[in-house]
Amino acid sequence: MGWPPAFWTRWRVRVGYPVAVAYLWFASPTWKSVATGGAIAALGLVVRALAAGHLRKWEGLATSGPYACTRNPLYFGSTLLAVGFAVAGHSWIGAALIAAYFAVFYPSVIKREEAELRARYGRAYEEYAARVPLFWPRIRRQTPAPLEQFSWPLYRRNHEYQAALGFLAGLALLILRMYWRR
Repeated sequence: MGWPPAFWTRWRVRVGYPVAVAYLWFASPTWKSVATGGAIAALGLVVRALAAGHLRKWEGLATSGPYACTRNPLYFGSTLLAVGFAVAGHSWIGAALIAAYFAVFYPSVIKREEAELRARYGRAYEEYAARVPLFWPRIRRQTPAPLEQFSWPLYRRNHEYQAALGFLAGLALLILRMYWRR
């Protein structure tokens, strides 16, 4: 990718809106696809919520909860959400749009954030990165992670409730789409 990683970070959200509109245009949901995809997306929402309840942005390196299984639980959860909505939309074109969006933006965003964390936390991040996979979770931890409890105040401070609202709005739009076919 020839563009600087900051470009991909900045444009990720801006491009996401037209991709979502195109996805809805091509969506052909059924009750079965919405139920199946909604369940997969709900799992992603739970992963994101658990991660947000352990993330103290700019206060320290998150290594507890889902961060003990993957260095990118928020992006892993977002991927599950996207897969869920790809299934719920019941459209190969819609699924391809979602896949292309993730393939274009997320590797660069993850790479940039990794560089920022390495610069900020140095050796502590290197040791963490050596024991925890970048993206695909390792269910069994190699070494015990610090035990910290999930925090609802952190969940709220990290504005993760917005993902839950987006999830509900997305499902509602797909249900409406079932009735307003082209």
